[in-house]
Amino acid sequence: MAQVNLLVGDIEGNTRKVLEFVQQAKQQQLQLVVFPELTLTGYPPEDLLLRSGLYARVERALQTLCAEIGNTGVIIGYPRQVDGEIFNMAGLIRNGRIEVEYKKHCLPNYSVFDEKRYFIAGDSACVFEYDGIPLGITICEDIWESRPMQLAVDAGARLIINLNASPFQVGKGREREQILSQRISENAIPIVYVNLLGGQDELVFDGESMVMDRHGEIVSRAPAFEEGLYALDCVLNDNGMEISSSVCAEPMADDESAYHALVMGVRDYVNKNGFNGVVIGLSGGVDSALTLAIAVAALGADRVEGVSMPSRYTMDMSVEDAREEARILGSDFQVIPIEPVFRTFLKSLEHEFMNKPVDTTEENIQARCRAVMLMAISNKKGKMVLTTGNKSEMSVGYATLYGDMAGGFCVLKDVPKTLVYRLCHYCNREGTVIPERVIERPPSAELAPDQKDEDSLPPYDILDDILERYVEQDQCPEDIISAGFDAQTVNKVVRMVDLNEYKRRQAAPGIKITHRAFGRDRRYPITSGFRRNVPE
Repeated sequence: MAQVNLLVGDIEGNTRKVLEFVQQAKQQQLQLVVFPELTLTGYPPEDLLLRSGLYARVERALQTLCAEIGNTGVIIGYPRQVDGEIFNMAGLIRNGRIEVEYKKHCLPNYSVFDEKRYFIAGDSACVFEYDGIPLGITICEDIWESRPMQLAVDAGARLIINLNASPFQVGKGREREQILSQRISENAIPIVYVNLLGGQDELVFDGESMVMDRHGEIVSRAPAFEEGLYALDCVLNDNGMEISSSVCAEPMADDESAYHALVMGVRDYVNKNGFNGVVIGLSGGVDSALTLAIAVAALGADRVEGVSMPSRYTMDMSVEDAREEARILGSDFQVIPIEPVFRTFLKSLEHEFMNKPVDTTEENIQARCRAVMLMAISNKKGKMVLTTGNKSEMSVGYATLYGDMAGGFCVLKDVPKTLVYRLCHYCNREGTVIPERVIERPPSAELAPDQKDEDSLPPYDILDDILERYVEQDQCPEDIISAGFDAQTVNKVVRMVDLNEYKRRQAAPGIKITHRAFGRDRRYPITSGFRRNVPE
């Protein structure tokens, strides 16, 4: 099982990586290497699939593999154009040619997937003998339905090879195991499940390739978030296929897997897009502290810069805590007060603001002063700005457009506030990474005197529960209220979510870790007459 981290669109680079892994396989005397879905293009290639020149490059890559692989078998995924139609394909390459090919049957068109936009579905099984063992190929979504595997078994397959590009979300590993178990209960033959690895824009692929035997037991599991070649011994005897392996990693707990997904997502987004490093506005609060810890874990302290930008409302402890966070993690740290810039803005706007009371306008100007500072550092030093807002804030619009939302990547965009706190405790599991005072003090934007988040929002444990129901589960307000939540609070939260779609459309991309992330997963109109309150 070749669990590889690829770069979308880099067909030549991905081909070189395939050949490197095949060479490793030869050194280990392995006979067959299985790569993930759409290995040659990476996943998801999106509208690159609409460019005619892509297919000529894929064909050249296939010719290169045929010429250089030799007698080691390679099952690999790629797109191919046949008579003007595009298919999501897998092929067995050996002895200088593509011996068999399979066209993916089930094309997902939900959540983050748009495969029906590009591909035509296949309808035939692909079963072939390899060293005397009848193998069947399926691709990703095919294993989530009964028919493709059943067709392969009916055609004589004794082992199913399933190529995947299955994105991470918390709890996804358990869901995959349930699906494999269901297919095996229907057919009683093993499945080798090979999954993609790495970050691609909002998506993270966790790998966790595995093998489930004909009894529904996991006999091999590659470590999540680790690239590598994981060997299996497969023997066909009178009892059926027997598969063994020296690698069977324990699955990660939910919070641990979320943390590693965020680290991998940041590392690959920054590195694959060629940034020197990142710069983060450190407020002394919990969100920016967690963002800093993840960035240092992903990139190393020498590529991370934290900047404290105090205003007239910033407490001394906030600057002290930000400084301590950077000291513990070893990252660069600067203090750049925004008061002079803020005063200049107020002076310039003095006429426009005449006889008008102080309100959120002045708060937003402070956030935008900070954004200008961070973007200037980004431009000058070639470092990308990591924004620090969390999913709870993004949901209800508790963020400043062109202020704290300004940046290249939002690490916590799909991380609810309650999970932010759990991840902080995870970071501190072996010692202090995030100071306890940062975790314990009440959250505040510090844009007005004595400001606290709960002045504007319900407590986060209540807010996140309502958001889970409304955003993730699509429950209507009446159902949420019926579950025991205060009607006035539900109406307020729902209204904030609905009214702030325009902000979320302009937010930086961020890593998907939940079932329903904003963006690809949840697509609501900005202009809508559907908004309403329910009776209290």
